[in-house]
Amino acid sequence: MNRLETLEQNLHAAFGESVTLLQEHGQLTLVVPPKQWLDTCMALRDTAGLGFEIAIDLCGVDYSAWGAPTLPPESNPHPRRFAVVLHLLSVQNNWRLRVRTYLEDDEFPILATLVDVWPALNWFEREAFDLFGIVFEGHPDLRRILTDYGFIGHPFRKDFPISGHVEMRYDPEQKRVIYQPVSIEPREITPRVVREEGYGIER
Repeated sequence: MNRLETLEQNLHAAFGESVTLLQEHGQLTLVVPPKQWLDTCMALRDTAGLGFEIAIDLCGVDYSAWGAPTLPPESNPHPRRFAVVLHLLSVQNNWRLRVRTYLEDDEFPILATLVDVWPALNWFEREAFDLFGIVFEGHPDLRRILTDYGFIGHPFRKDFPISGHVEMRYDPEQKRVIYQPVSIEPREITPRVVREEGYGIER
């Protein structure tokens, strides 16, 4: 039995049928209901047969336009618009795990914070809040971390316009930076690729 199979066996022993286990890109993904997010992550850290003492990364995902424009919306395998994805490492057991949960409310995505489980996730959760608008309940200091304090919206959401909602400039009369509506006209650019017949074939 290889290391991946051992980890899979240990995960099934720890969680039974309450979670979904997938193999994606040569790595295991544990799909967890959002209500079990905190308890499951604590078990992943504290269970001897798992031992995930290090959280490497946490990010938000917006699946609303998954596969577009090549795939129809009904082929989207993701059941909800927003998800949180966590990457864990066990140094003692030398294995990794991806953990994903889908948030129930598309209008107000909310999830329990993991700062008390892995303190290093503090800024990662702030980033997911800033860019996707995902609220981490119980976070000790949930505020923007990359965008400006007066920024409107969450720029990594698929429905956020490329040019944004507002722009800022220095006003010499007021002698300060001011915000104003975006002056760029929205437009969609469709790239056109022209290749002659037989392109890339050696002759």
